[in-house]
Formats: sequence, C-alpha cells, structure tokens
Amino acid sequence: MFRKLFLPPVADLLAFEAAARHASISRAAEELHLTQSAVSRQVRQLEAQLGQALFTRVRQRVVLTDAGRLYAADVRAVLQQLGAATQKTMALADGGGLLHLAVLPTLGARWLVPRLPAFAALHPELTVNLSARGEPFDFAQEPFDAAIHYGAPHWAGAVCDYLMHEEVVPVCSPALRTRHRIETPADVAGLTLLHQTTRPMLWADWFEQEGVPAPQALRGPRFEQFAMIAQAAISGLGVALLPRFLMEEELASGALVELPGGVLTSSDAYYLVVPLARAESAGVKAFRAWLREVAGQRELGRVGG
Repeated sequence: MFRKLFLPPVADLLAFEAAARHASISRAAEELHLTQSAVSRQVRQLEAQLGQALFTRVRQRVVLTDAGRLYAADVRAVLQQLGAATQKTMALADGGGLLHLAVLPTLGARWLVPRLPAFAALHPELTVNLSARGEPFDFAQEPFDAAIHYGAPHWAGAVCDYLMHEEVVPVCSPALRTRHRIETPADVAGLTLLHQTTRPMLWADWFEQEGVPAPQALRGPRFEQFAMIAQAAISGLGVALLPRFLMEEELASGALVELPGGVLTSSDAYYLVVPLARAESAGVKAFRAWLREVAGQRELGRVGG
C-alpha cells in the first residue's frame, strides 16, 4: 500500500521534470501551457514536500542541485512508465490484446514488418508494437513481451526460440565492381571493407573461409546497422558483407551486386526471446507459433541463403 505522504501530485512532478529538462521555468511553462508563476509554485510545493531544494536559481536559469539531479532521473522514469501504462490500457479498450516487441532495427524493418499483415489477418484482436533494440536487456526493467535477438541462445530469465541462421554474402555497387574489376575473392582484399559494429570479425572469417590472405581485414569504417552498411555500399564507399535475405530489394533492383566468393554462415543465429513471466500469455503464444512457422519456411526454402 502506498503512503500518500510519499506521493506528490503528478502536476508538480510534471512541472519539475520539464523545468529540469529545459533548465528553465519559462520554457517549462510554455511546454505545459501554464504561466511561469504556476510552474514556480508547483516546484516550490514539491521542494516543500521533500524538505530540500531541487534547484538553485542563476539569473534566468534554474540549475539542478545534486539531490535534484538524482530525483529528476527517477521522476522521468516513473512518468515514462506511467505514460506507457496509460497507452497500454487505452490500446486494450476494445477488448483486444497488445504485444510490445523489441527487435533488431534492420531485421524489423526489412523482414518482420512486411510479414506482419499476415499475422494481423490471423489475429486481428492483437496489436503489435515494435521498438528497436540492438543489445540484450533486462525484461524486468523494460516493458517488452518478447524480443528478437541475434547471438547465442542465452538470456537470463527467458526462453529462446530458434528462428534462423544468418548467411552473409559480399556485395558492392555495380560501379565499384566495374571500376575495380572484381572477379575473384582475392580482388576484394585490397578494397575498403565496410564493417558491422557488433560483428567485427565477419570479413576476417570470410577471407579465412575463402583462403585469401587479408592483413587489412579488420580495417575500414564501422556502422551500427546493416541498413547503414547497405546504403554505404550502394553509395560506393566500399564492399560489404550483408545477409542476403535482408537485402532482397537492393539485389533485385541492381543497386547492389553479389561478388565472387562463398556464403558465410555464422554459428550465431536469430532467436525469439520470451521472458518466463510472459511465456503463457495467449498473445505471446500466438506470436511465437506464427513467427517460428514463418522463419521455418524461410529456412526450408532458402537456396544458398
């Protein structure tokens, strides 16, 4: 049970958070559509309840005290959670369900989103929300029902469903291939290599697989997402190793062309990660079954990737 003594009015918290974020009472007032005096009064009320100052006033600005800085971070997190809970409840107003998924950005945009209409047709009662996450996180601290993860099938407090392996192929722009007369894997070794930040050994592994000496295999610009690397390759910045199934449009249109050499298959794979606390949710179970089927069809139907 919450003690009212420790629960300030939400209006006071909103005023404080806005003033802290802007370091300005006037800008907070503009954002909240209040007068400056109203925002100042709400901040003073909050300081009185806490028994300590949250700001020091410096000319036209307000500067957080040490206590104010710590409190602002906690208040911001609570307000975000309250907003998310409110949105979730509003989304459930029609009696349906809501799935909040964390996905790898390029996989989500290029592979999952185009397939979601099929899921929506099967389960019109479920609304699927997607957020981008590139690294593992704590489900206890994040409002997600599941995540799509690339790596090993290890995630504390969760079960990992295998989806598919990733097979990458060397690609570049048609102009770059023509200009450098790339005819063999050895011709790639001396070019600018584009790297994925979280897969720094891809090129080294590919050259080793092809039996090509490549002392510069770890050098070259790095990008956080495959979509960024693809655009860099299309723009002629260098050659890239990209998952073929994520680059179908670029390869089909001729914006990218495959280079000589084999397909590299990593020991890591894509997994659907479900926290144990959500594993028996009807919506999560429906999505798990559908996604495993869709991924399985891709695995069974692939030809060299």
